[in-house]
Amino acid sequence: MVVTRQAEKRLKYLARTFRAVAVIGPRQSGKTTLCKMAFPKKPYVSLENPTTLQFAQTDPVGFLAQYPKGAVIDEAQRMPQLFSYLQQLLDETKNPGLFILTGSNNFLIQQNITQSLAGRIGYLTLLPFSIAELSANKLLKTRWPENVVRGFYPEIIVKKIKPDVWYNAYSKTYIERDVRQLKNIANLSLFTKFIYLCAGRAAQILNINSLANDCGIDNKTAQSWLGILESSFVVFQLKPYFKNFNKQISKSSKLYFYDTGLLCYLLHISNGKELAGSMYKGPVFENFIICEKIKQKENTGHTHDFYYWRDKTGNEVDLITDNHKTISIAEIKSAETINPSFWKTLLYFEILLGKPLKKCVYFGGEESQKRSKNLSITGWQNLHE
Repeated sequence: MVVTRQAEKRLKYLARTFRAVAVIGPRQSGKTTLCKMAFPKKPYVSLENPTTLQFAQTDPVGFLAQYPKGAVIDEAQRMPQLFSYLQQLLDETKNPGLFILTGSNNFLIQQNITQSLAGRIGYLTLLPFSIAELSANKLLKTRWPENVVRGFYPEIIVKKIKPDVWYNAYSKTYIERDVRQLKNIANLSLFTKFIYLCAGRAAQILNINSLANDCGIDNKTAQSWLGILESSFVVFQLKPYFKNFNKQISKSSKLYFYDTGLLCYLLHISNGKELAGSMYKGPVFENFIICEKIKQKENTGHTHDFYYWRDKTGNEVDLITDNHKTISIAEIKSAETINPSFWKTLLYFEILLGKPLKKCVYFGGEESQKRSKNLSITGWQNLHE
């Protein structure tokens, strides 16, 4: 079964605009499939192949010379030195979309690569399936807990693999292969414990001291390991919004996972019924909504930024969207019944900011409704609308 990806339109636009495009994202998020569908006439080469990688390492000029009309180069992060040779090729051509590079970690954050390809390369982050993509292909389950526990990785959904079996293999592959590529960690069992501890803190304000203490490592190591999880698209942080406010607000980030299926696996939640009765129900639902909004942004190329806000007395806005011109705010509730208390903090924040704001409540029910000019209620199935 072929599932059309929302990001394909964005990818083709970038390929018409830049001489090269980098498609990055978690392992198994569908990057290779997307690139092959979008550019069926381009040669495909994977640096996961040991023979191919050796050729590229020993003779990078000869390797690239094989593809005068460009190619899709998969797992490009395995050979960072290749980007220096690519720079010259890209400088000598006026053809857009010559090379499409993919990678399962954010190789563009490496300084030498950023300098080599600055202004020459477009940038697309491909995450697992979104609610919109599943809905369009009739792959959405009826209730949100079932979708959230299954997760959104294409292979699970298309091949109908049991999530616990797939995530068990995925996590082992990630720790044993990807982590070693990023950093030589001597104690992998302790790093595994660190990942599980992060799962227990999903959708919470990150306290790095507490995380380090619970894992039995120092703060510097905890920061380093968190950076590994971020650069390999396992977790991300939502920054606090503190424009125009005094010091009486939280200035620490909140922690989220890019996929709720992996999050539930790490929390030992194996089905929707278990999630519905779990103490993690609220945080997992919040993680789900925040991640869907991130997917919408990445798939469409929108430039707005996301934040959260919380003051010292516990008033909190779960999601603030700032496009540098207007601000909208949202509350996230896993309950399936609408309650007027849901938007109480939104009204409080609006008064605090001193101007009308677009307000939304995302909740675990199915109906969506407009409560007023600037307040809407959106059921989880309608996030993409």
